[in-house]
Amino acid sequence: MLRTVKEVSELSGVTVKALHHYHKIGLLPPAEITEAGYRLYGQSELEKLQQILFYRELDFPLAQIKRLLAANPERLAILSEQRELLQARIKRLERLVRTLDESMASEERGVKMDQDKLFEGFASEAEWREALSGQNEHLKEAYGFDLTEQGPIDAAEMNEQAAEAARFMDAMARTLKAGTKHSDDSVRELIDRHIGFQRQHGHETDAKAFAAQCRFFLEDDFHRAMLESQQTGLAYYLYAAAEANAR
Repeated sequence: MLRTVKEVSELSGVTVKALHHYHKIGLLPPAEITEAGYRLYGQSELEKLQQILFYRELDFPLAQIKRLLAANPERLAILSEQRELLQARIKRLERLVRTLDESMASEERGVKMDQDKLFEGFASEAEWREALSGQNEHLKEAYGFDLTEQGPIDAAEMNEQAAEAARFMDAMARTLKAGTKHSDDSVRELIDRHIGFQRQHGHETDAKAFAAQCRFFLEDDFHRAMLESQQTGLAYYLYAAAEANAR
């Protein structure tokens, strides 16, 4: 049974625009194209799309996914590898949830959490290198920048940075979803607090530098997709808010 691009979009949740892009870059060509120009997809294309989506859940960039699938590995081998990667992520998230629950319980009791337990479940240097591999592949291909050449990774510092980034992006996503204007004082406060955290951790940044970073996130396919997967419109909202804050 062949399905149109619209039907595949409705079935998979992938936008028609994204499916067209997958076709354009050679990642997911349709089974056939009718004389009228309609793209049609069969079972093998749907299975390949499923594999693509599993990789996307693991934050693999499209260029890397294309290379992996171009090798024509058996579908079972791909699914087995993806299952192992997802299971590893689940275990890490479960450890983080336990640490979060213990942190909340400590706050509720009004006691300080043991320092050796504060960062249980957060990634080690090796885990961070693995987690950043997809982003690093993209940066090398697109900009010739290699994260692995920037010296050793301070896992504790990265864990703190990741926790702050998650807090900030979650807060921005909530304000967007609530319909808060990007130039609202509450949004400016969120950005100022985030910039303050960065400065406290040795990053020489200010409102203008942060706005430039957000512009990069908006213009770069990999980073824009990461933000948009969290909340539709977040990349655009973040950029507008950062620009307004920098004025």
